[in-house]
Amino acid sequence: MASATTTTIAQESVPISLKTTNVANKDSKVAKATEAVYDWDTFKFAPIRESQVSRAMTSRYFKDLDKYAESDIVIVGAGSSGLTAAYILGKSRPDLKIAIIEANVAVGGGCFLGGQLFSSMVLRKPADVFIKELGLEYEDEGNYIVVKHAALFITKLCSKVLELPNVKLFNATCVEDLITRPTETGVRVAGVVTNWTLVSMHHDDQSCMDPNTINAKVIISCTGHDGPMGAFCVKRLVSQGLIKRNLMGCLDMNKAEDAIVTKTREVFPGLVVAGMELSECDSSNRMGPTFGAMVLSGIKAAEEALNVFDLRAKQDAESY
Repeated sequence: MASATTTTIAQESVPISLKTTNVANKDSKVAKATEAVYDWDTFKFAPIRESQVSRAMTSRYFKDLDKYAESDIVIVGAGSSGLTAAYILGKSRPDLKIAIIEANVAVGGGCFLGGQLFSSMVLRKPADVFIKELGLEYEDEGNYIVVKHAALFITKLCSKVLELPNVKLFNATCVEDLITRPTETGVRVAGVVTNWTLVSMHHDDQSCMDPNTINAKVIISCTGHDGPMGAFCVKRLVSQGLIKRNLMGCLDMNKAEDAIVTKTREVFPGLVVAGMELSECDSSNRMGPTFGAMVLSGIKAAEEALNVFDLRAKQDAESY
């Protein structure tokens, strides 16, 4: 009897509340769209200590830095060509480590707007095949298709890239230089030198901050033709007298898109160039707001990188 009484008293000593935390509100006008709608009077986040947030981010980031300091393929530039190349490579070779370096905070390059300030995205056929594979809807206009917003394409593509387990995007990070190694016939590109973009932009007015490095067997450069980081890898090799620079030609959509795709290649041992950065090598015409060449150049860049990968990997192994 005494034992039962004690138990009863213990139960009665627990405070009883008529409210519990985060009660679902099934009567909400948005309840059909999401289960994450609550009686907001009872809402409360799970508790956390501020240092936990810092550690959650930094521990994973530095783990990625350690993992990808030795990569198989580095892609410079996360525009439409670079992300397409990453997607194809990641799916084709899940055994390879692929690092993407993007100078801006956001990915996409010139692809968030289809052209000027107009949002629709035009792609000439046969680029529609890849758009179908991504699962995007579009309007078929005969020789070309129109995706309703360029941001829809680039965000869909980016999400698929970031889901791949063997790909890491380092954004707000820029390539400041290239790593080279001697070969029997000259030199080859063997990696990239990186820094925080904001640091790199202020080398002239702040004390020098030394960069970081990523070694790789093959580099794919897709940094475009405009802006402070445009055509960076090509310009760097030109500055060393290793390749010749040719300026981009005037706009001619019909010539430009074919040329960009068909000439996507390894322009220097260890460096594959894709997208509009090629115009700095080949005097290719600019194409304006049509994106089929960017997509297919990215696919060809992935193919070209894998075509030379074994040779560059062998050279890399023999250099140590």
